[in-house]
Parts: sequence; structure tokens; C-alpha cells
Amino acid sequence: MEPLIRAGRPRRAVAHPDEQGVEADALADRKPSVQSAVISRALRYGLRPFMHRLPGHPMSIRTARTAVDAAAILIGQHPQTRLEHVAIPREGDRPLGGELLVPEEDPARDAAVLYLHGGGYIVCSPRTHRPITSRLSADCGLPVFVPHYRLAPEHPFPAPLEDALDAYCWLLEEGYPADRIVIAGDSAGGHLAAALTGEICRSDLPDPAGMVLFSPWVDLTCELAAECDPQVRDAYISPQMARRIARLVTGRDELDPRLALLECDWQDVPPVLIQVGGDEVLRPEAERLAEALTEAGVDCVLQIWPGQIHDFQIFNRVLPEARQAMEETARFISSVLDARRDAVA
Repeated sequence: MEPLIRAGRPRRAVAHPDEQGVEADALADRKPSVQSAVISRALRYGLRPFMHRLPGHPMSIRTARTAVDAAAILIGQHPQTRLEHVAIPREGDRPLGGELLVPEEDPARDAAVLYLHGGGYIVCSPRTHRPITSRLSADCGLPVFVPHYRLAPEHPFPAPLEDALDAYCWLLEEGYPADRIVIAGDSAGGHLAAALTGEICRSDLPDPAGMVLFSPWVDLTCELAAECDPQVRDAYISPQMARRIARLVTGRDELDPRLALLECDWQDVPPVLIQVGGDEVLRPEAERLAEALTEAGVDCVLQIWPGQIHDFQIFNRVLPEARQAMEETARFISSVLDARRDAVA
């Protein structure tokens, strides 16, 4: 796979995958599929008005949680995976729950993915993201652990980070070597995955093999999104909505340096893959994070998928672009795990 970021600067070429992987400068003007256009329009007119009312009141948040969990019942997991429920005991606190998606045939015993789901830190759960996590497990042949981390506003940051750290430590205790663990996440889960990886690399814990971010929410001040808003037609996110949610997430810790991903020290971070839709308001944030990572010397691949919406990977059953993006993710994960194994050998 040829990286789309070189010499500390992200290239503006748009990636399009072929059988050998992503090629730089490929088909920047390629039109999105018909399925993609239909889903984008449906979300823009059906979900976006509802999302704008979401952060207004605790009751609306509870209603949204109930609605997405109910809808998730209708979402099946990949047929070639099985689901195991996990409860991690914690001293003096409630156990940390989660889901472990495992391939039905020949799962790897020495490697795993830690996946942190999106939802603005206020909604969603491991169940809602099974289309991504089970597909990731099947494509990679790896167990994928998805913790049920605490949500805001009841549990503002850093509660989710503490839970994510406990989940990483649990994988280590289960016998997965750190250099055989890939940390991944989407949207707010992408922010959490990046914050967790940075926290691990600044601590005494062993570093993971790599990191994957789908449409990451990077800038909780939402200044970059506000600058981009007139230029894009995001299907369901606006800077105003994101800013209201961010105030619930940060609580009293607005100045917590771990929230400011663009100001973090990214030295010694393992390889990173970032996928972002060309038609989403968070695209400038993904590009700026890619710049920061590359300037710190991180091996970072940025894929901008033309015409795609926020978190388009979740529609991998119906969108050809989403299926291709998941295949690219599997290639990346395989490459970083193989590179770590070769380095040890």
C-alpha cells in the first residue's frame, strides 16, 4: 500500500482502492456509487434534523440511546463471526463490560484489535457498531474487543479514557502481546483511540502495533469544522451540533491536555491509518491530524474517499466503497502486525 502522506505533508490526491491496495493520485474525480448517493441524501433529510436536537436536554439523549439500541437489534453481525460477552472485574468499581467478536474459523490466538465505538461520547454501544467490528474480525481473522465505555454527560472525560485503558490492559493480561494489538475507533471513538494510543506511548505500558481511525473527531473546539462547513454537504453533522456535544463531553476538564489531539506529543507512535469521507465536515480535522502525526515522524496513511459521508464504513453491507475501505483496513492491520513480527524475528 503506497502512503498518501509523504515528507511531512498530506497529499491532496484522493485515494481509490484497486486489487493491490490504494494508489496515490488515483481517480480523484471518480463519482460515488448510486448506493452512496441514496444513503447520503436519506441521512441528510431524515437524520440531520433529529441530530441537531440531540444535545439539547438529558431526556433527548436518553431517547436517542433507546432508539439507537433498539435499531441495533435489527443489525446482524457478520455471519462468519461469533459473539462473546466480556465483563472485566475492577477493584472498587463496577466491571467493565464489552463484546468480543471472534472469527468462526481459525481465529488468530496471538493478535487482537481493540475497537472503540463512536457516537459523540454520548450515544451508541458495542452492539450498534457490530457491522464494523464483526466485519473487521472476519476480514482480519482476529478477535475484536469492543468495551462498553462510560458515556457523557453522566461520565465526562476522562472516564472513557480510563475505561479504554482498562480494556487495553485486559488484553495484555489475556496474553495478547502489545506489539500484536491494533487500536481502532470511529468518530468520537477515533478521538478516544488516538487519546488512548498517546497515553500508552507516554506511559510505561508497551506500545501497540498500530492505530486505525475512521472519520475521527479530532478537534473538540470544533473550530476546524466551522471553517469547513460552507464547503461541504455533510449528511448529518454540523459544527454547531458538535460544539454542543463537546461541552457535555469535556465537563469540567476542558483544559485536559489529552483532549487536544493536535497539541499532543506524537513521537514514537506506531503506524496509523486514517480514513475519512470526502463529503464530511470532519475531513479538515483528519487532514490536520495526519499532518501532525507525519511531522512527528509517524508512518501515517491518509485515505480520503470521494463523495463519502461520515462513518461510511458502517454501511459495508450495501456500499461498495465501504467494503473496499474495510478491505484496505484489513490490509493495513495485516501489514503492521507482519512488520512487528519480522522486526522481532
